[in-house]
Amino acid sequence: MLDALLDVLYPRRCVGCGRGSWPFCERCLARVRPLEPPWCARCGSPRTGARARCLDCPPPPIGLVRSAFLLAGPVRTAVHRLKFAGWRPVALALGAAAAEAWAASGVRPDVVTWVPLSRRRRAERGFDQAEALARVVARRLEVPVRPLLARHGGDALTQARRDRAGRLAAMAGRFAGRGAVGGAVLLVDDVLTTGATAAACAQALLRAGADRVDVLTAARSLRLAEPAPGILRAGPAPGSVVARGAAPR
Repeated sequence: MLDALLDVLYPRRCVGCGRGSWPFCERCLARVRPLEPPWCARCGSPRTGARARCLDCPPPPIGLVRSAFLLAGPVRTAVHRLKFAGWRPVALALGAAAAEAWAASGVRPDVVTWVPLSRRRRAERGFDQAEALARVVARRLEVPVRPLLARHGGDALTQARRDRAGRLAAMAGRFAGRGAVGGAVLLVDDVLTTGATAAACAQALLRAGADRVDVLTAARSLRLAEPAPGILRAGPAPGSVVARGAAPR
């Protein structure tokens, strides 16, 4: 019933241009840049050769990191529509692609959770986009999803202007575990940039008892070191969930 209502309120059309077919029209699909090997073995940043760590690696104590797409072109537009324009069905498309990216890692989490918004931003938007993505990921991976984190303090309004060290300092102490946490946790968010927010969440989860914390995002912003020309293929792999359509299941 909820899916049917969302279809009425937010008709499913291309999440990139807003006009073509769901989830990406042919024109937008050709501009999507999936993240895939060759890449950094830890964080999945595209590289000419696999490495244990790279310049784009987020800080510890994060474990493995994977993202479905580069944050560019139609994917950037889709993320913005999810976060700021209330296009909730975008979470179905991006969440399905993220789940597929994680399944390829072969690592199975015990529980999925998300990076929570502040109360103010959640009230403004009416929902938490990271939670929406996490619930799609959990359903696809057939893993429980739980709200394991609480966010303290206001929003880091100037994060975009900070360097990595500044972002880490700004996020210190912003998150705490909600009760006891155990096992391997998969932390979901919409975008990974420096990883400062994800690292603060990982620290809180580990303090609450998690054995390890891995990170999965729909998109990745590469600011420290752009991939070499030709590393990123244009368009998703044939047969991928985005190429064939991301209908919920």
